[in-house]
Amino acid sequence: MAENIKLYTVCLIIGKDGLLLLDRQHGDFRGFIAPGGRVEFRESPIQCAIREVKEETGLDVSHLQFKGIAEYMNPGDERYMIFNYITYEYSGELKTESREGKPSWIPLSELEHIPMQANFRRRIPLLLGEGCFETHMDRYEDGMAEEHVILC
Repeated sequence: MAENIKLYTVCLIIGKDGLLLLDRQHGDFRGFIAPGGRVEFRESPIQCAIREVKEETGLDVSHLQFKGIAEYMNPGDERYMIFNYITYEYSGELKTESREGKPSWIPLSELEHIPMQANFRRRIPLLLGEGCFETHMDRYEDGMAEEHVILC
C-alpha cells in the first residue's frame, strides 16, 4: 500500500493582546486553534500559511518564523505533516467570523481555561519557546497513540 501524505500549516499570530486563535465549532476538531489549513498542490507551506491566515482572519502576515513539524501517522499508511509557524507581524482588519470559526485574541493567562484540541495545546509551549521542534505521533487501530517530541 502506498503512503498517503497530507501537508498542512498552522500560523500562530502573537500580538499585544495575546494569541490570535479561531473558536472552531464544527467537524471532529472543536475548540480553539491557530489559523491554518491544507497545502494546495504547487503551493509552498509558507505560501499556504499566509493564504490561510488571510482567508480565516482577514489579516496579512509577514516575517513568519518556522518553528517545527508535527507529524501524525494514522492506521492505513496515512501521514499528516503540519508545518508550524509564528509571527508578530500582521496588518489589516480582523474578521468577525470565518468558515473555520470566530477569530479572537486570547490572553496568555486564559489559555489553560479555554477548550482546545489536546495536540494543539501540547504544541503551544513549543511554538512560544526557543528553537524549533518535531513531534511524531503514531496512532493505532485500537485508539492508542504514542508521541515523541524532539527539540532542535
